[in-house]
Amino acid sequence: MDRKWISANRLSKEYEIGVKEFVEFAVKNAKDPNRVVCPCLKCCFGKRVREDELEGHLVCNGIDQSYTCWIRHGEKKKGNINFENSSTYASTDFDTDTYEPDRVDEIAKAVEEDLRDCPKMFESLLSDAEKELYNGCTKFTRLSAILKLYNLKASNGWSDKSFTELLTLIKDMLPDDNELPSRTYEAKRILCSIGMSYERIHACPNDCILFRNEYELLKACPKCNVSRYKKKESTPAKVVWYFPIIPRFRRMYRSEEDSKHLTWHADERIRDGMFRHPADSPQWAKIDHEYPEFGIESRNLRLALSTDGMNPHGLQSISHSTWPVILVIYNLPPWLCMKRKFMMLSLLISGPKQPGNDIDVYLTPLIENLKSMWETGSVILLIIISRDIKSSLKK
Repeated sequence: MDRKWISANRLSKEYEIGVKEFVEFAVKNAKDPNRVVCPCLKCCFGKRVREDELEGHLVCNGIDQSYTCWIRHGEKKKGNINFENSSTYASTDFDTDTYEPDRVDEIAKAVEEDLRDCPKMFESLLSDAEKELYNGCTKFTRLSAILKLYNLKASNGWSDKSFTELLTLIKDMLPDDNELPSRTYEAKRILCSIGMSYERIHACPNDCILFRNEYELLKACPKCNVSRYKKKESTPAKVVWYFPIIPRFRRMYRSEEDSKHLTWHADERIRDGMFRHPADSPQWAKIDHEYPEFGIESRNLRLALSTDGMNPHGLQSISHSTWPVILVIYNLPPWLCMKRKFMMLSLLISGPKQPGNDIDVYLTPLIENLKSMWETGSVILLIIISRDIKSSLKK
């Protein structure tokens, strides 16, 4: 099939006929004709549309001109086509609407270094990654089944009680020799070694300091003299949870698929003057010009830092303000960078009152980690997009 129409004028008859041929081919090879991946320059392979919408998108928005082998629409790769220099928004093996392939072995390798001091925990994790869900099962291992089910729990906000009931029901449905846990508690114990580590840091009730480093052993704030604890010394008056970012970035770069996505902005982005991604912005180019050593390395991270208050007790009409601090990774392609999976919760500042301009006190452990990465060569550009953080850091 001739592909010259892809680079033809969108108002030409050649382009119109070519679009019709492409739509016919895509619908014929689609699993669901009503949900076909759209390769137009607006959707960038990140959206599925109906047949009539697909034709309209391609006529109005144009098609990615580097998409000459329609592998996302059922065509097999040809040996005489060179993909090395093609620039496309699509990751050919990525499908946002289906389960990702099991990456249990990859997960085990990623946490191996983190569990060097806990060999028994690592051996247990590796054993679960290799153990069949039941005798003769080829699709799932014990670990992969728990990961998929727990992912559904987290995505849909199921309670621990409802998840326990689901596990019990599925366990009864499976053969008697199955390895699926029957309670949420057991599932969490299996997954705990691959979860996020966190630091629970005591804070001054008046937002003066964090009780860490030189203040770690103090029982009262050296600035306002307010007690660190409530009536009982075992109960802190205020707490901030910090989720260290360095181990999480390390795990991302250990993953072959994720590390490929982290260099997408340099390797696969279309450069046609259109603004579809932060990498197309003048600010991005300005940073590359002012810091050439930073810009030349595509693996360097570009991050956005944002926060806002929320009331987790809103249904109970309680005045409360908890502040999550989120890191967004701008290296990733547009269909991934704003996905919840890749938005990193780095801090959780507990209420009941908002930190205001004193939020810089709570950001200290995060900023220390970022500085450490800068000094050791893991360079980072931090784009602060929250008004509250900007105003506090100007002080």
